[in-house]
Amino acid sequence: MNEYAATPRTPEDAEPGTAPAGRALTVADVLALPVLVAGRPEVVAGAARLDRPVRWVHVTELTDPASFLKGGELVLTTGVPLPEDPAGVRRYVDELAEVGAAALVIELVRRYHRPPGPLVQACRTRGLPLVTLAEDVNFLEVTQVVHTLILGNQAAAVRRTQRVHEAFTALTLRGAGPEDVVRAAAEMSGHTVVLENLVHQALICEPSGSTVDEALTGWERRSRATPVGDHTEMGGPEGWLVAPVEYQGERWGRVAMLPPPAGMPVSTTASAPVVPAGHVPAAFVPEDVTVLERTAMALTIARLIHATPWERTAHRSALRDLAEQRHPSAADARARLAALGLPPEGHVFLAVLVDTGAVDGETGLETRLSQEFRTAGVPALVGTLAPARLGVLLALRPGRPWRPAVERLSRTALEADPHAVVCTGSGGTALAHAARSFREAARVAEATRPGQPLPAGRSYHELSDIGLRRLLYAVHEDTRVQDYTERQLGRLIGHDTRHGSDLLTVLRHYLDAAGNKTTAARLGGLSRETVYQRLRTIERLLDCDLESGERRTELHVALMAVDVMRDGGGAT
Repeated sequence: MNEYAATPRTPEDAEPGTAPAGRALTVADVLALPVLVAGRPEVVAGAARLDRPVRWVHVTELTDPASFLKGGELVLTTGVPLPEDPAGVRRYVDELAEVGAAALVIELVRRYHRPPGPLVQACRTRGLPLVTLAEDVNFLEVTQVVHTLILGNQAAAVRRTQRVHEAFTALTLRGAGPEDVVRAAAEMSGHTVVLENLVHQALICEPSGSTVDEALTGWERRSRATPVGDHTEMGGPEGWLVAPVEYQGERWGRVAMLPPPAGMPVSTTASAPVVPAGHVPAAFVPEDVTVLERTAMALTIARLIHATPWERTAHRSALRDLAEQRHPSAADARARLAALGLPPEGHVFLAVLVDTGAVDGETGLETRLSQEFRTAGVPALVGTLAPARLGVLLALRPGRPWRPAVERLSRTALEADPHAVVCTGSGGTALAHAARSFREAARVAEATRPGQPLPAGRSYHELSDIGLRRLLYAVHEDTRVQDYTERQLGRLIGHDTRHGSDLLTVLRHYLDAAGNKTTAARLGGLSRETVYQRLRTIERLLDCDLESGERRTELHVALMAVDVMRDGGGAT
């Protein structure tokens, strides 16, 4: 179970006639109560407004009950005091509508046996729900039951609000980061929650009831359509609930709570009132407002505690998920990276790894590279993937040479750390190729030993640089390679160790000379006869024919592997 499990809020999760946890009792909820069901209620007007909250129940037989109401009341009457004339009926309904009554319930037992036409018409005109009861109902019992539910709901709401405050207080006290805070908000509310900065880049998305793809596709456009306010409020064509997030007294960004994907549409405008001062639309409940406001407060505190800029944290997280293929789908990856400002298509994507001799905090390279790409107008994500390793994902325009961009990146890295090693994968026109590019760059990095000389004319390494020796360096810790070298050369090395001979060196010269004994003798400063004699000894010890090209190849590979394991890569 999640630490911050959301309270069920669907009608299926509630008892018949009660409001789901977290929202006010509505007219529809009251009509479903057994005490009213016994009266065979029928909605004859205002059926579309049964979601109105019921604040109280008022039983009246007055001709002007509105003067005793404050709004939100369910008005119960036998119909006895209703005016006779249509004008009086209209005035009666107008006053109820203007004061904000939730609904009018009339018994069809004493005075009326069918709803009066002027009353039905007046309620339809004003949008006031009108409910008739075909059977006698004890209004006092209705009042007691509904008031008990309302007070119980209010007490439950207070308890839930207290739990929200306690949960966020605990998060703040333990120094939770922004990901923890946003995740808790999504779990407590049951809504998707997104943290964005001032330029409408979605830095953290915690989906609930939807996917990252559904939540973030077209994020910047949708976010810009949602007005920016100074308080927690509803806004935009999708009816987002948003709250500002500050840092050192200035607005830093905002946190948005999204309505359910398949939920009721929320109609609101840019001039919508501040939520706590008015009615919270059906997509959200008052508790959601509390959760979002506490989320914004916790994020403000977390921003002061955690020194790493959140944009940097978001880039790191996105790059790690991409490099390790942790995205649930390609669509989710595209939506998430697009929400961070990286074009999801129409570009060539290229991964670069920068291995440094120190953690980035000592070089500032991560920040420097980000600023350089931003200045150059090159879309890129830069982030730490592991200690002393930076990852860079470049999005280059088609037809634009990628080597100059990587060369510039590499020279910047070498200026910050002369011992840095820059390795690149190959480019691809689909974002799905980015993970492959990271894997290729990682293979190049594995095959590049510290101090590896740079290729002529450039300051970085790429796949084409990996020859046999660098390949062996990448796998030299594999026990299969170690076993292979021991089986091929173990007896020869053991002989040299026991007798102080140099047969391994003679074999090396012979193999380097491609089997030419005269050249091998010259390389070792030996006579040809001595070389012939020692080669025969080598053949005897290894039980092989050195005239075989395949056998020479096997021994040459084993000898290079020995060199790699002895000196960490050997000379190139």
